[in-house]
Amino acid sequence: MEMVIRAAAMYLLLFIVLKIAGRRTLLEMNAFDFILLLIISEATQQALLGQDFSVTGAALTIITLIVIDIAFSLLKNRFPAVDAFVDGSPVILVESGTLLIKRMYKLQISQDDIMETARTQQGLERLEQIKYAILERNGKISIIPVDEN
Repeated sequence: MEMVIRAAAMYLLLFIVLKIAGRRTLLEMNAFDFILLLIISEATQQALLGQDFSVTGAALTIITLIVIDIAFSLLKNRFPAVDAFVDGSPVILVESGTLLIKRMYKLQISQDDIMETARTQQGLERLEQIKYAILERNGKISIIPVDEN
């Protein structure tokens, strides 16, 4: 039973930490982020297994994590409020060429992040060419260009 409690506690802890860190943390990793992820995974492994390095203990831990993940998925499908809390909702960062600075600051998104995406996705060079820039639920930025017509 201790393994199940450890697994559930680590799942919830990592969920909270990654929720606080923000959406972009998981998709836009640099070398520092990758090193941090490796350290976190090692610390998590030690906390999950404790002194029990048996195959049974590892299997029980994995099953517990998968069951918790399935439970969250079922909750998200049944209750839209849980879905919005867990995955968030899309956020507009640029509207008609105007940066929405407060939203960008809160989400730790820079103008450079938006312009890089605008260049790579749409070939846009200036902020005025962007009708909307939207931070999607998956952490990626979508760019909708101004209609030239």
